[in-house]
Amino acid sequence: MHENIDSSNFLPCGKLRGLCTAGVGPQDKQLNTYDYLADVPGNNDTTDLVEVQFKNTRKAYFHNSNKLQLVKGDLVAVEASPGHDVGTVTLTGQLVPLQMKKAGLKAGTEIKRIYRKVREVDMEKFHEAKALEHETMIRSRQIAKELGLQMKIGDVEYQGDGNKAIFYYIADQRVDFRQLIKVFAEEFRVRIEMRQIGARQEAGRIGGIGPCGRELCCATWMKNFASVSTGAARVQNISLNPQKLAGQCAKLKCCMNYEVNTYVEAMKKLPGRDVTLDTISGTFYLLKSDPLAGLLTYTTDKNTGSNLVTITAKRAFEVLSMNRRGEKPDKLEDGSAVATSVPTDLAEQDSLTRFDKNKMRKKKHRKNRPQHQKPNRPQDGNQAENKNEGEKS
Repeated sequence: MHENIDSSNFLPCGKLRGLCTAGVGPQDKQLNTYDYLADVPGNNDTTDLVEVQFKNTRKAYFHNSNKLQLVKGDLVAVEASPGHDVGTVTLTGQLVPLQMKKAGLKAGTEIKRIYRKVREVDMEKFHEAKALEHETMIRSRQIAKELGLQMKIGDVEYQGDGNKAIFYYIADQRVDFRQLIKVFAEEFRVRIEMRQIGARQEAGRIGGIGPCGRELCCATWMKNFASVSTGAARVQNISLNPQKLAGQCAKLKCCMNYEVNTYVEAMKKLPGRDVTLDTISGTFYLLKSDPLAGLLTYTTDKNTGSNLVTITAKRAFEVLSMNRRGEKPDKLEDGSAVATSVPTDLAEQDSLTRFDKNKMRKKKHRKNRPQHQKPNRPQDGNQAENKNEGEKS
C-alpha cells in the first residue's frame, strides 16, 4: 500500500533528537507520550483507540477500525470534516483511554476513525498544504489589522488535504470575526475555523527554551494550565522581580506552582513569622526561614538585620516553650552550631582577563631574556663584493 513512498520526506531515527525505542519513539514531537506498556505482549489488542498528533501540540483520538498494524511514529490519514487529515501515531494500546481521560473527553464524544497509512499522494498534498501556512499567517494578520480587530493570529494550521485551515488567535476581549471569516474564505479559498487560545497555549505551540535551559513545559508535557499568583513566590521566598518571574509567554512561570504545596506543608512545621523569642541577651525577631531545611534566622534588630543567629525549628520551639513558662535561656543557640551555606557565584571567582595577564607575563619574560647576538651573514651580493676587494688587494 505505502511501499513506494519517497523516504526523503522523513527523517531517520538517528537524525531526530532524543531516543528511538518501542515505548519512546522518535522525540520530534511536542507533548511526547512515553508508552511504558509497549513491550507487553498483546498491548495493542486491548483497544482499537489510537492517539494521533498533528502540528505542534494538537492531538486527537481515533478508532483503528481497519485493524492496521500501527506503531509509534507511523503517519496515517484520518477522518476529518470535511476530507481527511494527516498525523503521526504517538500512542497505542491500554494507555490511550487514560490519555483521553486526562484530555477531558467525555463518554459521548464522537470519535472518528483512521482511514489508512499515508500514501505518496497523501504526502504530496500534505506538503503542498503545509507550504502555505506561513504565507497565510502573515496575510491573515494584515487582514485583521485592516479590519481594526484587536486580536493576534499566532499560528495557522492547514488540514492534510488542504481543504481546511485552523487560525489560532489571542484576544483579550470578545471579537466579532464574522466579517473576518468572509474575507478569509474569499482570500484563501478554504474552509475557515477560528480557535482562540491563551498566551501559555501559544508558547506551547511555538516552543522554545526556558531560562532553566530546558524546553518549555507547555511544549513537552503540560496540558492543563492552572492559574499562577505572586502568592506562590512569597511562600517560596522568591524575589518579586517581574522580569525573572515571567516566562516566555509574558505570564507568571507555571513552574512556580510545582513546589508550592511542599513549601506550605513544610511551613506548618515552623513557628509563625510574627513570633518573637526572648532570651537574657535580648529579643530576637524572625528575619528569614528555610522551610525545606527547617532552619530559621533571627535578628535582634529587625530594621538593620544585625546580630544574625540561625537555629533549627526544634530549637525555636524549645525557646518558645520556655518563654510560655516564663523562662528565658541565656542565649538563643543551643550549642550545636548550624552550618550555613554561603552561595557562591562561580562566574565571579575567575576574572575574564585572567588569561590575558599570563600572556603579558610571558611577554615580559621574553623581553628580559638575554638575546644572543647572531653574526651578520652578508648577502650573496655583499659576499661577491668582499671577494672582489680581496682579489684586488
